[in-house]
Amino acid sequence: IVGMVRPLYPSPPSFLPMSRSIVRQSKFRHVFGQTVKAEQGYDDIRVSKVTWDSSFCAINPKFLAVIVESSGGGAFLVLPISKTGRVDKNYPLVIGHSGPVLDIDWCPHDDNILASCSEDCTAMVWQIPDHSLTRPISDPVVVLEGHSKRVGIVTWHPTARNILLTAGSDNLVIIWNVGTGEALISMDDHPDLIYSISWNRNGSLFCTTCKDRRLRVCDPRKREVERLAPHEGIRPMRAIFTRDGNIFTTGFTRMSQRELGLWDPTNFEEPIALLELDTSNGVLLPYYDADANMVYLCGKGDSSIRYFEITEEPPYVHYLNTFSSKEPQRGMGFMPKRGVDVTKCEIARLFKLLDKKCEPITMTVPRKSDLFQDDLYPDTAGPEPAMEAEEWLDGRDEDPILVSMRGGYMPPKSRELKVAKKNVLESRPTTRRSMSTLDTNSLPPQLLERLLEEIQNLKATVLSQEKRICDLENKLSQYTNGTD
Repeated sequence: IVGMVRPLYPSPPSFLPMSRSIVRQSKFRHVFGQTVKAEQGYDDIRVSKVTWDSSFCAINPKFLAVIVESSGGGAFLVLPISKTGRVDKNYPLVIGHSGPVLDIDWCPHDDNILASCSEDCTAMVWQIPDHSLTRPISDPVVVLEGHSKRVGIVTWHPTARNILLTAGSDNLVIIWNVGTGEALISMDDHPDLIYSISWNRNGSLFCTTCKDRRLRVCDPRKREVERLAPHEGIRPMRAIFTRDGNIFTTGFTRMSQRELGLWDPTNFEEPIALLELDTSNGVLLPYYDADANMVYLCGKGDSSIRYFEITEEPPYVHYLNTFSSKEPQRGMGFMPKRGVDVTKCEIARLFKLLDKKCEPITMTVPRKSDLFQDDLYPDTAGPEPAMEAEEWLDGRDEDPILVSMRGGYMPPKSRELKVAKKNVLESRPTTRRSMSTLDTNSLPPQLLERLLEEIQNLKATVLSQEKRICDLENKLSQYTNGTD
């Protein structure tokens, strides 16, 4: 098979001569990982114990969000990224779901907007204030109801405003416009549980992995689906698009060895590369840095993070190094590139979840110069959407709008997410009609009279309350102006 190589070693085998011919030139060859100081971590976080292969964590330049244990429904914790140290046990949570939260994802176009999904069969979109929470948040901006079983995956479109994708245990994939709350596209091409979903760079396609051991590449607007069986093992797979349009996968062999692969979606006959790793049971979660073309592999229950560089030269997927620590990870969060510290040559920051805390891990390229390193920080995807939801639905595709990392990145101020409630009501089946369209002749006379009387009473109540509000506002104005 093209690209097949031997199992990876932490360093070149001792019997190979260290000559110039085998030393690959790469600016990322010496990247090293380092855990931040204890006081820069986040302590006393009760990480969720729900049995679901989610990362349980979402990061952006403003906030850290972690799914936590909660009685009486699902909840997650949102902390300003600068609020390190011990977390108060009474710190307010986001508590809108009636069942355990399974996945969360920050909007790439607004650092204050977060989506969540739960076992209660719904997805919700939340507006998070810039300051630390002073009371629990229980009212989402919009509730998305369309799945008949638990919703396990939620992910935002990379370039179109307000486009959100959800996948549930009913094997449905639904694409929503959260600006109106309506479902735009529903796909039922999966016969079994969906493990993961990843958009490509411009959001024209997404790839999924499924319990039937198939990888699918889906064009949601054309309703086209291509299938591939990348790994022979029965344990869960993961797949992500790379910036070049190839697909990076993690899975298991028939002998339950962990395996990774790189595939060309236009030619599924054989892989670009296929590498065996080890025999551990944990699912490998891939986190991709499109600017550096690097992948970080974090296994559930592992205490290490392996990282690789993807290039156009054989063997195409190059092992770089392994970051190891003592405690196994429950989940992992990955900071977008605009949130890293360019003054320290930091190219990635991961947030490792343990049982009761979260440890940031920095990935750094060793450089002596204090100047901005242009080669490490090409322009990266910024927070501005490249198009509106309606444009994407009409067939338009746009790459992300890029911003410069020179001088560091300053997150914009919070912008309110406005939902067109009228469109939400129009998109849902409803029994509400005006009096002129009601067929009153079909109602019994006594019932009709009682209903009309109740309607009149409700209208009178509304009018009296409006008058009371006006009176109170006038009194308040008088007190404010000092006339009373």
